[in-house]
Amino acid sequence: MLADTEAGSVITAAQSGAQWGYRLLLLQFLIIPILFIIQELTVRLALGTGKGYGELIRQRFGHGMAFLSMSTLIISCFGALLTQMSGLAGVGQLFGVPIWQTIVLIVILIFTMMWTGSYHSVERIAICLGLFGLAFLVVAWKAHPDSRQMLAQIRQMPLSDKNYLYLVAANLGTSIMPWTMFYQQSALLDKGLSLVHLKVARYETLFGAILCQTVQAAVLVAAAASIGQRGASLENVPQIAEAFTVVLGDTFGRIVFAVGLSGGALVAIIVVCLTAAWSVGEVIGARHSLEQHPTEAPWFYATFGVMLVVAGALVCSGVNLVRLSIATGVINALLLPIVLVFLYGLACTALPESLRLKGNYASLVGLVFILTAGFGLYAGVAGMLG
Repeated sequence: MLADTEAGSVITAAQSGAQWGYRLLLLQFLIIPILFIIQELTVRLALGTGKGYGELIRQRFGHGMAFLSMSTLIISCFGALLTQMSGLAGVGQLFGVPIWQTIVLIVILIFTMMWTGSYHSVERIAICLGLFGLAFLVVAWKAHPDSRQMLAQIRQMPLSDKNYLYLVAANLGTSIMPWTMFYQQSALLDKGLSLVHLKVARYETLFGAILCQTVQAAVLVAAAASIGQRGASLENVPQIAEAFTVVLGDTFGRIVFAVGLSGGALVAIIVVCLTAAWSVGEVIGARHSLEQHPTEAPWFYATFGVMLVVAGALVCSGVNLVRLSIATGVINALLLPIVLVFLYGLACTALPESLRLKGNYASLVGLVFILTAGFGLYAGVAGMLG
């Protein structure tokens, strides 16, 4: 779940802190139990059925619903991929590297990594890169936030403000991302895990949810403490990096920001491309695994490669990183009703009896899903109309 702390999440959290201070901080922690419930159900589905998310939807709800699910996922994945590559291009600009050079290097690096490495080697690289995101915790601590101001603003939630609601939806959508559900389920299967690993997988999921939201909260705190007094929107990566240079100094601050953002973004690029490739393979019934040669799983590698190249070309054409990142989060929030309905339906019908969602817990999960999807939809629509 380190991929949850990706460029879009970091940028959205930084924008939240810069524009609204600590008024969106509580939301970061309220998302933790929701995120855990969702991801824990994907763990159950993976280990309890031995099938991927897209494959289960196709078998349970038919090809039409599987295509709908895959289409919404591809939209989410492509928006996320644009965000990650834009973020990395922005990091390159911090050090005077042209956007096109950064993008070409990223495309070559990622595709070579996936072409030549097995799942386990890719996973180790991804985890090491993702750990760099923990640098944001240090920056938040060194920013010395005003505790009185924090406590006062946490209680302030201007839900009548359309700009605030837009960022609420963006934060929700950059934390609960449709593609992470697909990825976790397919990744567990590709690793060869079974029901004997269920308990450990649940603990790892809980730890991941807490860690990811804590890192996002740290980014928000760092931005609020250093540049949040202005209340102005951020427009580019250098402005976001300013939150770190104020605290750590110009050179060291830029390096810490670059490493922290790049680690999560590189993990997310791998995850997003794998998710899209896995979902296409599951829905059409084609082979899809990193352990297979490109000639054995052409759909898998073709989807992976096309997404990388097209996204890279669009980023080189000039995309506003901050606006794109926040808009991607809002789109994810708008997609939540579709995603959560499928997840709930599968958890209630596709699992073995011992793992099936039922009773009071099923009612609780249903209520949480309705409130989450409904609020995300309302905040996203209201924010866009505002």
